[in-house]
Amino acid sequence: MERYSDRVNRLSYSQTFVMSNKVREMKAEGIDVISLTLGEPDFNVPTIVKQAAIQAINDNYSHYSPVPGFLDLRQAIADKLKRDNNLTYMPTQICVSNGAKQSIMNVLSALINDGDEVILPAPYWVSYDEMVKMMGGTSVFIETSLETDFKMTAEQLEKAITPKTKAILYSSPCNPSGSFYTYEELKAIATVVAKYPQITIISDEIYEYINYIGKHISIAEFPEIYEQTAVINGMSKAFAMTGWRIGYSACPEWLAKACDKVQGQVTSGPNTIAQRASIVALGLTKDDLSYMIDAFEKRRNLVYELMKDIKGFKCNLPKSAFYFFPDISYFIGKTINGTLIRDADDFAMSLLVNAHVGCVGGTSFGNPNCIRFSYAASEEDLIEAMRRIKEFTKDI
Repeated sequence: MERYSDRVNRLSYSQTFVMSNKVREMKAEGIDVISLTLGEPDFNVPTIVKQAAIQAINDNYSHYSPVPGFLDLRQAIADKLKRDNNLTYMPTQICVSNGAKQSIMNVLSALINDGDEVILPAPYWVSYDEMVKMMGGTSVFIETSLETDFKMTAEQLEKAITPKTKAILYSSPCNPSGSFYTYEELKAIATVVAKYPQITIISDEIYEYINYIGKHISIAEFPEIYEQTAVINGMSKAFAMTGWRIGYSACPEWLAKACDKVQGQVTSGPNTIAQRASIVALGLTKDDLSYMIDAFEKRRNLVYELMKDIKGFKCNLPKSAFYFFPDISYFIGKTINGTLIRDADDFAMSLLVNAHVGCVGGTSFGNPNCIRFSYAASEEDLIEAMRRIKEFTKDI
């Protein structure tokens, strides 16, 4: 007797966690594996933020917060959005959640009916398509390539819009490609979306600070689509607070109220100690966190030079985030140690088993010809990982 719901049966497991779990199993067996699977900064939380959390414990912030988060935290988020992005939001337009993932789910829950279409430029973060499925929606994919720096054009977007289109969901800076959209590119996209008032843009900007070239632009900065945009951000990447689980959405008032309503029936307000610490963290600027960003940029440059010497890898220089997304289609159709490589997922598993380097295949990111490496790791591990990959691929 089938006990699972159709909703659960529609879902796939997150490939990032599948691969990271396999890495843990191999390490438990004593195998020397270098894991470049998870998108998590390898820095510690800034001391001032940790001190704020300790103070919050001592001040007995141990009771329920308002569902959308403490008012002074929502004000701190509004201040940050004004300071960094020239975006004006009232605290009532902000909903603080248990990570940016929940923020996206809140927005999708508020918007999507069965059969509604959500446009996803591919590659996309692994959970986007699964989130749409969970809401009963249908993902419509826009294909991009290494040659276009994995970015959709406004023309591609307009062709993908149908009467069923309800939302567009994308990240900039992008996980997994490391690309980000320029002012001109977002302006063209905004011009298209403004013609379709039924469409909401869900703009995931969690990697905002980890940007090596130019100023981060939020599509909500274009006034013609401000009322059609939900900005998603959080504390995980910029502040190395992945385990603290604080994300947020900034939306037009009508959508913010709906997110509050959804969250009130699912989790209520997020962890109060993490909320209090986030107020202090949001007082920090990108300049205060430059030590992390500079280290990521140095590692990016190191890996890019080493990757040039790896047979069969084609890759661009990522301009943001901390990922490489090389095209490995050269290996598809070949047999490696008796295993046929049908797609990038097979190649990633073969790389893990034979070279003991963990990465994530691109199929669940919407591109079966690419693999994702995180370079949020030590330079020593990155150098050794690239050496192992070069050795593994040289005779294929």
